[in-house]
Amino acid sequence: MKVLVVQQRMGIGDMIIFLPYIHAISKKNQTQVSLLVKKNSKAEELCVEDQHIEEIIYLDRNKNNSGRHDGWLGFLNLLKDIKEKKFDKIFIFNGSLRFLLLAKLSGIKFIYQYPLFTKKDNIVLTAKKFTENFTEKSIDIQPTLYLDKEKIEKAKNKYNFENNFKHICIGFSASGPTKRWDIKKYIKLAEEINKIKSCKFYLAGGKNDEELFNQFINSSIASKCIFFKDLTVQETLPIIKNCNIYIGNDTGWLHIASALNIKCLALFMDSPVQAYGKYSKNISVIVPEGETEESTTHNTMGKNKINFQEVLNKSIELLS
Repeated sequence: MKVLVVQQRMGIGDMIIFLPYIHAISKKNQTQVSLLVKKNSKAEELCVEDQHIEEIIYLDRNKNNSGRHDGWLGFLNLLKDIKEKKFDKIFIFNGSLRFLLLAKLSGIKFIYQYPLFTKKDNIVLTAKKFTENFTEKSIDIQPTLYLDKEKIEKAKNKYNFENNFKHICIGFSASGPTKRWDIKKYIKLAEEINKIKSCKFYLAGGKNDEELFNQFINSSIASKCIFFKDLTVQETLPIIKNCNIYIGNDTGWLHIASALNIKCLALFMDSPVQAYGKYSKNISVIVPEGETEESTTHNTMGKNKINFQEVLNKSIELLS
């Protein structure tokens, strides 16, 4: 039995949110599955130790329509790639006619897909309902990232995770400026928390965040910081696993920490809490002043309405 799961949404957070459903499909079929995902999902790094996943196939479609799988010629390339693997079942986490045609033309006998042209759905609820219809059992929506215990222990020793410190992962990166709290506020937050409790800070960002890293480097808290800028996502996982808490934006690092069973404080400035902040027992949220968890959307534009004192108070509470 060869099973393909199609999850074409972009980004690390979406990839992690779908893990419970991918695992459920694997268990129900009693076999490892193949994933068709986009490269920026970082699935290969996140799932390297996931025994439910056999292989990662990357969907090469770009915003500038230059990918190997873009357009009709790209569709034919993708069809060739999938057809030669001779899958028996396919699970398509979207309502795209393109993927339905791909499945049929690939000769896949059993096709499971969202209703055609499904749009503006709740990412968690739609995936849960779809998967439960197949498995015929309730699914726990809390994601899990599998991580070797030896790697966790090595990171603990390498980065000196002493018990007399609180270890805080700060996720100041984001997919866009409207989802990013001011870096100066994160620096001030770290300074204030460190006055109350001796801390070390693990700064989660990437190569595009050089300017933001530099502001931390030039701050009074610099000596207390470990920087992720030169690490792969895979290398950061055991470091985050050793932290006491994640504090930061609604970004991929939040969802990584949540799936590693770390307590998280997430700032939702321009994305829907109901979709990205309520699926995990590990996530506590803060929304802009004047908003509620139900009212936040991708157009809330509330980065300047996050109350600093509320963030500080909640951070101390979660660290206690």
